Amino acid sequence: MTLQKKMSQWRPGLVLCWLLFWISFQPDSLHRASAVNLRRFIGCAVREFTFLAKKPGCGGLHITTDACWGRCETWEKPVLDPPFIESYQRVCTYNETRLVTVKLPNCLPNVDPMYTYPVALRCDCDVCLTSTTECITSV
Repeated sequence: MTLQKKMSQWRPGLVLCWLLFWISFQPDSLHRASAVNLRRFIGCAVREFTFLAKKPGCGGLHITTDACWGRCETWEKPVLDPPFIESYQRVCTYNETRLVTVKLPNCLPNVDPMYTYPVALRCDCDVCLTSTTECITSV
């Protein structure tokens, strides 16, 4: 193999190393952009979420899944007629899900070890339904 051929094989690797080096020394503003966007984000989206699945008689299991996350537009205004308030209240809630079942560890002999939870496929700002979302008011 000639020296020129060996050098041409190194060139893509050198370009990648240089690019990674350059990105790592950029101002913090590039690294903070996503955090700022999340703070100002209005809407509803699917986002990764980790929780501890547990039930009486079994050990816990850390599960990482997709859940709904976000802030939705809401408002209230007083009116003269009962109920004396007009409101538009939406929450970030599941629009489409699939169910996943896992087996919890260390369950007692008389306890079913299976645990089922929803995985968010699509989320929207909508009226809060207690069948799918934990909320104070329900429809």
